[in-house]
Amino acid sequence: MALSLDHAAGLGLERLCDHPEWVRSARVLNGVELFRARLRGRPFGPHRHDVYAIGVTEEGVQTFGYRGTVERSLPGQVFVVHPGELHDGRANGPGFFGYRQIYVAPDRIAAAVPALTGRPVPLPFAAPVIDDPFLASAVNAAFAHAREPLALDALMLRLAAGLLRFSAGVTGKLACRVDLSAVERGRDFLRSKLTRVQSSEVEAVTGLDRYQFARQFHAVYGTSPYRYSLMRRLDVARGWLREARPLAETAIKAGFADQAHFTRTFKAAVGMTPGRYAKFCAAGDLHDDVDQSAGDDNLAEGLVSQVGGQ
Repeated sequence: MALSLDHAAGLGLERLCDHPEWVRSARVLNGVELFRARLRGRPFGPHRHDVYAIGVTEEGVQTFGYRGTVERSLPGQVFVVHPGELHDGRANGPGFFGYRQIYVAPDRIAAAVPALTGRPVPLPFAAPVIDDPFLASAVNAAFAHAREPLALDALMLRLAAGLLRFSAGVTGKLACRVDLSAVERGRDFLRSKLTRVQSSEVEAVTGLDRYQFARQFHAVYGTSPYRYSLMRRLDVARGWLREARPLAETAIKAGFADQAHFTRTFKAAVGMTPGRYAKFCAAGDLHDDVDQSAGDDNLAEGLVSQVGGQ
């Protein structure tokens, strides 16, 4: 029987008590990653990711700089960080802060939204801190059940509904015409490569020129093709760090010029160095604790074709 992240965390509770700071994560599966942490101080410097981070604060006061202000999330409150938004993460004082969150590929949200609105609309943009039992319940439920495909579909609808409810003015249409089949071919190509991708390669795969592809890709996924490619390589690298692989080996195999290049890029995307990330993972006894057989573990499965990340 597949374990939930909560169940697995409970099995290791005595070990975690020996490590007051820890992170636990399940591998990316069908565009969804579950993440829990208990930290203090200022563990995350300013960084951006290309996914939604939707979570619930569990302990202390979670503080983060976001869109020119300082936000604070109290236990039970929901926090939302949108794709591409610069933010950090820290405690509000000397104590610990703990939280659980879901990283969600924006195309999963984009695929669910038309089922609620009746047509494709821009990605929802909710407030960064929300008092909403509905969204909090959706986040908590994700940690209590294995990530089977139908469960993830239901989760996407609940998250999309919550985001739409707190998003002002999501009534427009997508800003440009999109050749979705071509964009998805380009996405799959980018996801398959752990090396630097040439613009000419993407043009050959998609049939679009590089500028059309970049614009249409951003309209669908909320990020640039370059950043998408970079973040997929970092996803793979984070998995290897959870397995305690050497930093230098991880850097080269993930397509970076050297360990220094990898460290700079990793810190800019995750908010801490890869060495520190690996240390927190070891403290949390990090494993792939959720369903190991519920499908492909690649990011951003193509649900968007059906209807158009502290």
